[in-house]
Amino acid sequence: MRRFEPRSLIEIIAKHPWQSLRDGVVLSAFMTLAVLIARRYDIFTFLASLAAPERTISLGEATLLAGLFAFCIYIFIARRIQDERSDEAYRNHLEAEMRELRQLAMQDPLTRLPNRRALLPALEIASGTCRDKCQCHAFFLLDLNGFKHVNDLYGHGAGDRVLQVVAERFRRAARPSDLLARLGGDEFAVLSFDVDRHAAEVIGNRIAAALDTAITCEGHTHQLGVAIGGVLIPDDGETCEAILRNADLAMYRAKERAGCAVAFFDARFDAPEDVRKVAG
Repeated sequence: MRRFEPRSLIEIIAKHPWQSLRDGVVLSAFMTLAVLIARRYDIFTFLASLAAPERTISLGEATLLAGLFAFCIYIFIARRIQDERSDEAYRNHLEAEMRELRQLAMQDPLTRLPNRRALLPALEIASGTCRDKCQCHAFFLLDLNGFKHVNDLYGHGAGDRVLQVVAERFRRAARPSDLLARLGGDEFAVLSFDVDRHAAEVIGNRIAAALDTAITCEGHTHQLGVAIGGVLIPDDGETCEAILRNADLAMYRAKERAGCAVAFFDARFDAPEDVRKVAG
């Protein structure tokens, strides 16, 4: 629990001047009223008696006045502590709301998967660990085949529900340590950490196999495929731009095959046309 020292109490009072002034006036009036009651409401006699040199305050009166003064001070300080705690609770509430908003900004609202904004920093970190720690990772770009037919024939509401089923299948196919993201539309991505080529091929094939079985949604059966373009980091790209570009090139080569297919980036086939001509 936070300690409230005199300096911090002064700072709290400065932060709440009007509340402090109000409480001070109320407590002063309360103490004055208590004193008047103690003197049986005779304020003039009481004031005159205080001015008289022979007037002495009895032990009982002094104890009562000291108790009332201590009570007023206690109430005043307790109110300031309550104000500070209210401010702290409000700040914590705002921080929690900001964290939730940041989380929502990094999350696809339909599938609850991370979105592109969340994927790109993770891809930067992955490419950095390759340079610093000599680790290898794999990145997959996924594009659904046949999904446009679902939207055109059954509407976007049915398409959204199919996407949710697809996302759940991809989530089960990926490893717990993999980052599965939805980039938008019918495009997904998977970032697999600390893998070699063989492990990357196993992961890619397992994700492709997730759509071998038809999807049944709202009484309709949908047979979708997925084209997966894979790259090995850092072999096939050391920057986010190179990784995304090469995964996209490999994915379009996978799209030339029917159904579900995985293609890993190969500079002999996936380099831009002008680059291949120079290499040839």
